[in-house]
Amino acid sequence: MTPRRLVLFDIDGTLLHSGGAGRRAIRAALREWLPEDEPFTRVRFDGKTDPQIVAELFAAAGDPDPTEPARIAAVCRRYVGALERELAGGGPASGLYPGVTELLARLEAEAGVVLGLLTGNIAAGADLKLRAAGLDPGRFRLGAYGSDSAHRPDLPAVAARRAEPHFGRAPRGAEVVIVGDTPADVTCGRGIGARAIGVGTGAYAPAELAEAGAHAAFATLAGVEAVMEAILG
Repeated sequence: MTPRRLVLFDIDGTLLHSGGAGRRAIRAALREWLPEDEPFTRVRFDGKTDPQIVAELFAAAGDPDPTEPARIAAVCRRYVGALERELAGGGPASGLYPGVTELLARLEAEAGVVLGLLTGNIAAGADLKLRAAGLDPGRFRLGAYGSDSAHRPDLPAVAARRAEPHFGRAPRGAEVVIVGDTPADVTCGRGIGARAIGVGTGAYAPAELAEAGAHAAFATLAGVEAVMEAILG
């Protein structure tokens, strides 16, 4: 059967939480360059790619070249090691949000669905976070990550291109469904006409996600029947 939906999930705030491990790991990775905590109080992390967060932190600290590629790449490499240590270090446990386990199982049982990831995490960080929360990354047949582009609106087209072997072409429009917890998740797929489903398990209420343009928005993913209808209907 030719697939009829590419369903792309954000990770943090949508599928799972990591007990603050990601933020602590970025802090550790940047300590050599940003020893003071003050820039971290002025930069939001949600809805952004990891390289974007690093660049915004350098900018908040007054760095004259905050997007310098080699340095951002070096920070991201350090971040992966720091994240692995944080997730294994006995801090607050990672966990899945309500409804995630059932929803993924239901979608996997649909012959016309290809599951994927669309996340600001760099790929190695995404893998670590999923495993720490008890999700096998192999359940997602493709992904688009912050390591593909620091600019989140680039990622839906990346995911669509990677879906070509499954669809015989790059899917577009309502064939692509992005599930996420921030307005950035809702708006990033507009370039390919993707449908967005908002979930209020992050920092934004369903009403804010609906206002940003979500096709449907839910408090959690626990109402699996309604979420399935929004994705497949």
